[in-house]
Amino acid sequence: MFRQDQEIFNLLLGTISEGVIVVDAHQNIVETNDSTDQMFGYPKGKLINQPLNILIPQNYHDKHGNYFKDFLKNKKKRSMGQGKCLYGTRKDGTVFPVEVGINPFKIYDKTFVMALIVDISTRKAYEEKIVELNTNLEKKVKKRTEQLEQAIKELKLVNIELSVENKKRIEAEEEVKSALIKERELNELKTKFLSMVSHEFKTPLSGVLTSAMLLSKYKLSEQQENRDKHIKTITDKVHYLNNILNDFLSVEKLEKGQVKYTPTTFKLSKVVNEVVYSANMLLKEGQKINYPNNIDELSLYQDDKIIELTLTNLVQNAIKYSPENTQIDIIITQNNHSTIFKIKDNGIGIPDKDQKNIFNRYFRAENVLLTQGTGIGLNIVKDHLKNINGTISFVSKEGKGTTFTVAIPNTFKQ
Repeated sequence: MFRQDQEIFNLLLGTISEGVIVVDAHQNIVETNDSTDQMFGYPKGKLINQPLNILIPQNYHDKHGNYFKDFLKNKKKRSMGQGKCLYGTRKDGTVFPVEVGINPFKIYDKTFVMALIVDISTRKAYEEKIVELNTNLEKKVKKRTEQLEQAIKELKLVNIELSVENKKRIEAEEEVKSALIKERELNELKTKFLSMVSHEFKTPLSGVLTSAMLLSKYKLSEQQENRDKHIKTITDKVHYLNNILNDFLSVEKLEKGQVKYTPTTFKLSKVVNEVVYSANMLLKEGQKINYPNNIDELSLYQDDKIIELTLTNLVQNAIKYSPENTQIDIIITQNNHSTIFKIKDNGIGIPDKDQKNIFNRYFRAENVLLTQGTGIGLNIVKDHLKNINGTISFVSKEGKGTTFTVAIPNTFKQ
């Protein structure tokens, strides 16, 4: 072909570094350049008149034939393999990747196709290396990410543990502080208790001793009035000391759970009358107890001794800690479930700082330390009320007075 221009044609083909293959309409190779021969491993001229399939891997032969026929119908210049992998086969059977540009042309009414072929093995090797490097990098990044996530999880766990430990430390510190405060308060209570016991026992015993000594001096019959006076003093002091001892015994029984309650149905007025009768003998000059209204029909199924003990303690405290010419109000209401007692006075009141301890055993507010008392009564009352599902509370203002409120179930429950 092109005999008259063969030398020029061969010269042009030889200057092209890419492989050039020219095939006819039957896919027979009619021309190649040196680059093609070297690329596919054939001696010069050995590919001429060979079928094109000799340079195409076996598994692509069928598809390539159809592609070639379609190309001849359209006869448009194009690049092959865009987005796809094309491969060539060397003489020794090895397969390698290529890029192919094809261009149809006619000479002397014959159709030919020129293919420009580039061996991209090196590029593919680099690409595969890059892919491999990227894959390895992704694996390393993934592994590192997993390690970081694990480290973060471990750090979170450490933080949680530190938070828990810190919380425990704070709680422990609070417990120690609370324990120290309680110990200090307990020591103060012990000191007050010892002072109270010393005072409450020493004063009556001194009175008993004095009266006993004076009795021996009154021997004449006309001195009987003096004797009776000192006998009454001794009797009252012994009675007072006996009450204190009974309070101590009550505390011990309550602690050991040895208290036995005996509930009965009784009229509330019966208990109130006894409390008020006993309290009237203790009233100071000008003091008055206001009897509760409309209680004649009220009754309870409770241990009446506990009700009497409670009211007696509260009413007598109101008398003791109120000045002359004041009133003590007893207010009683009842609903379907419970009976409410209010004992209101206009006395010295309870200092704010002492109110939290007012039900503590042996505690006495600082403004009553010079007044007789053991600091046991309210504690005993509260424990008894707790045992029968009752409650006790108060409101107080120093110098203005105090109101105690007691709620007791209408029916005994323990």
